Amino acid sequence: MLDALIVFSFVLTGAAVGFFSIDFLPDSALQNVTNLEGLESVTAGFGALIGVAIGLIVQTSYRRVEQQIKDMSPDKLLSRAIGLVIGLLLANLMLAPLFLLPIPKEFGFIKPVTAVMGSLLFAVTGMTLAETNGRALLRVVNPNGYETMLINEGTLKPSTSKVLDTSCIIDGRIEDLLKTGFIEGQLLLPQFILQELQRVADSSSDQKRARGRRGLDIIYRIRSDYPERVVVDPADYDDIAAVDAKLVRLAQEMKADLLTTDYNLNKVASVQRVSVLNNNEFATTHRTTSLPGDDIEIRVLKEGKEPSQGVGYLNDGTMGVVEEGNEFIGDNLVVVVTGALQTSAGRMIFARPDRSAMASS
Repeated sequence: MLDALIVFSFVLTGAAVGFFSIDFLPDSALQNVTNLEGLESVTAGFGALIGVAIGLIVQTSYRRVEQQIKDMSPDKLLSRAIGLVIGLLLANLMLAPLFLLPIPKEFGFIKPVTAVMGSLLFAVTGMTLAETNGRALLRVVNPNGYETMLINEGTLKPSTSKVLDTSCIIDGRIEDLLKTGFIEGQLLLPQFILQELQRVADSSSDQKRARGRRGLDIIYRIRSDYPERVVVDPADYDDIAAVDAKLVRLAQEMKADLLTTDYNLNKVASVQRVSVLNNNEFATTHRTTSLPGDDIEIRVLKEGKEPSQGVGYLNDGTMGVVEEGNEFIGDNLVVVVTGALQTSAGRMIFARPDRSAMASS
């Protein structure tokens, strides 16, 4: 009904303009017309046809704008509205002195043209700047306004939120951390991360495709198991191309922690004062600490660099070098820790066989 009303109004307006347009023709031209009523009908018909074309364009544009507004997130819509109002206010304040200038009547059209163009320029600029820095603008207008809005809706909890990146999702340990309860607060899954996972899952490489599908499966499971905690955030930044930069920007604006296993992203985010939770660091720091003199059990798997050494691994993956352990390859052996070394590849312990334990057994 609204579409028909829009088109009909333009048809009616076009017909009326065409009908009355002959009044603007010079008298010399009208003297050559024998049937004014026929001319009025013809011009009205042409005006109606032009009105149909313009009406269809306006109706299509209206529906497109309406759909864009419906798809727009509440924070972006509110920030654009605030930017529009601020832009128009600035335009009126800055253009007001123009109307006080003594401009000759011949150039009087300059004032309204400048006012309209200036208002449009400031309005578009205000909306563009507000969209680019939307959440920061909302925070200036109402500190913590966006987060407060989500908390009031029950979407977010007061605890610090966590922003998930692709590497953390594909890694898979986020599922176990959620089950154990070590991760508190809401998990924010950016829409652009979902799109990146989908691109990886559609990759022509078998390895990438398997990683992408694993990530999507993990997202599906944690969304099903924790529907109140996992929130898909529609935020995106068209002015930023790199996904890592978008993650850092989102974490900054949301004052959230960034959950990742990416070493480079960890460093970049830390430099920009974003709190980072790295799954690898978490796993490393929570391994069982073996002190010199402790008795532990290790399975010796192969020879070490020295002929008398044996190399094995603890249950948590820590590598152990056992002196005089080459004769116990393939066996579970009780050893005494003699030292430990932390390397970039992880923790390594040094040990020797516990002869007393072997004698008692």
